[in-house]
Amino acid sequence: MDITKTIEALKATPGFAEHVGMILVHNGVVRGWSRKEPGSVAVVDIAVDRERVEQVRQEIEQRPGIFRVVVEYHEGALTPGDDVLYLIVAGDIREHVIPALSDLLDRVKAEAVTKKENMTPAAS
Repeated sequence: MDITKTIEALKATPGFAEHVGMILVHNGVVRGWSRKEPGSVAVVDIAVDRERVEQVRQEIEQRPGIFRVVVEYHEGALTPGDDVLYLIVAGDIREHVIPALSDLLDRVKAEAVTKKENMTPAAS
């Protein structure tokens, strides 16, 4: 995703100027280390339930004050530094937009994404 172009497209959407006072962006990347086990991550295999992502996206977009929610994800074998997940939430005020982005991120990761970290073998 080109975040700048995506935001430009959002700004061109009818109703944007009347309804949006904040845009938040999340850009998740593959970490080179694991939360679960010591060592370096070589590859992360990621699978996404596309239907569930869309359901969650629609639910968040229906919240008061939320104008638009954009989700893009990458699947397959990804290496440290690769982009995994882009989330954009556009809405009226921070009291609506910040919790919406936080809930969107938590729910997509918990309900729609599975990953398996493949660790770099330790040096002997």
